[in-house]
Amino acid sequence: MIAMKLTVFGASGRTGQELVRQALGRGHDVRAVVRDPARLPLRNPRLTVDVADVRDPRSVLPTVSDADAVLSALGPRRGDSAAITADGVLAVSQAMKAAGVRRIVAISAAPVPPPNPHDAALYRHAVRPLLWRLFGDAYRGLREMEQVLADCGLDWTALRPPYLTNTPRDGRYRISFEQDERATGSLSRGNLADAMLRCLDEPDTIGRFVAVMK
Repeated sequence: MIAMKLTVFGASGRTGQELVRQALGRGHDVRAVVRDPARLPLRNPRLTVDVADVRDPRSVLPTVSDADAVLSALGPRRGDSAAITADGVLAVSQAMKAAGVRRIVAISAAPVPPPNPHDAALYRHAVRPLLWRLFGDAYRGLREMEQVLADCGLDWTALRPPYLTNTPRDGRYRISFEQDERATGSLSRGNLADAMLRCLDEPDTIGRFVAVMK
C-alpha cells in the first residue's frame, strides 16, 4: 500500500483508535477528527488531531482538504442522537466534494439490511429481532447513513461487521460482496480496522456494501 494522507472521523472511539494506530503503523499520515482530544491518547509525528463539528461541512472542510481518503468510524456516544452517523457522513461527503476528495470508507453493521431467505433461521427469527429491539435507534441511523453514501456520488464503501470485540488484529477474517451473505458471530475491532484500510487498495469495493466476517 502506498503511503497516503488519511482523515479519520470518530477517531477517539474504540474502533477509531485502532484504525488510527494501524494506519500510522503502515506509514500513512493521519488527521484524526475528534470532539475531545483528551479521549485520543495516541501520539505520533505523523498524527494531527483536529477538533471539528462533524455535522457542519464548513467545520469539516479543513480536515479533509488535503486528504487522499476519508475513513469514518462515527457512532453515537452516550447522550448522542443516533442520527449523528448519517448527519456526520452527509456533512463529511459535502466537505469532500468541496475539496475534491473522492474516497470514503465507513462502518455500518450486519443487522442493518433487511433479512433475506439465505439467513439462518435462528438469526432471522431470533437474533436479528433481538438486536433491533436493543439497538434499533443506532441501526436506523446506520441505515440512513448507508443511503447517504449510496446517494453521495463519491467512491464509497460501507463495511457491515457483526458484533465487535476489543481484541487485536490477527488477520483471520474475510470480506464478501454477496448481498445474500451476512456476517454473524463476532469480529475483532483490530480486524475491522485492517479491513477498512485494505479496502483503500481494492477498487472493486467501491460502491459496495461489504460483509466482514471470520
